[in-house]
Amino acid sequence: MNDDPSKTGAKKPADEAPSRSRPSLAIRRHLRGYFFAGVLITAPIGLTTYLAWLFIHWVDNQVTPLLPPVYNPETYLPFSIPGLGLLIVCVGLTLIGALTAGILGRMLTRVSENLLNRMPIIRGVYGSIKQIFETVLSHKSESFREVVLFEYPRRGSWAMGFITGRTEGEIQDLTAEEVVNVFLPTTPNPTSGYLLFLPRRELVKLSMTVEEGIKMVVSGGIVTPPDRRPPELRGKKLIAPADGDKRTIPVEPES
Repeated sequence: MNDDPSKTGAKKPADEAPSRSRPSLAIRRHLRGYFFAGVLITAPIGLTTYLAWLFIHWVDNQVTPLLPPVYNPETYLPFSIPGLGLLIVCVGLTLIGALTAGILGRMLTRVSENLLNRMPIIRGVYGSIKQIFETVLSHKSESFREVVLFEYPRRGSWAMGFITGRTEGEIQDLTAEEVVNVFLPTTPNPTSGYLLFLPRRELVKLSMTVEEGIKMVVSGGIVTPPDRRPPELRGKKLIAPADGDKRTIPVEPES
């Protein structure tokens, strides 16, 4: 009896290996895709929840120990209350705002500001911080409401920034053109960056929101917002290449 596979026509085990490996490769690809899909879904939610929990826990540790034990609900409960310190801070700020709206509150505010303004170093820090908060929290403020594109750090290289306001004072008086304050953030930390004074005519206003612009900066360009311009403008190149003075930069009228 001849058992030679080459003569009997039987398949070799090596010939069956590729056919058996194909389903296993497909299964591994599907499992890998499911794994990354799970990471994309759970990672943003998990990180956001973790950061929020860290912030709430930090505020609780700073504020809750300041409460007298008699007024602390955790004294009478067998468990701690997450967010108690944050709730106390929000209620306290609201009460302070309500008190300062009256005559006595405004008088105390003026007395405290006059006292701080007489201190050589503290008055500069206090004045700067107060001006920043008034500018950012003001409902009529135009700071950080426009995302613009401009050439930086050389011709033909473009950077994205945020308009923080109109340039005033000595800087505007010394420049021949109208310039605006533009904040150029760094990636991936948008809290640091550069303050630039750029002519308004060299700025290209973008249709994206400030939140979308910050997401793009933090992600390093991975998260790119869609083009929300009208359909008839999406196919047109409004900015020409860097070729000397032959540039086509749309001038945004002053609002």
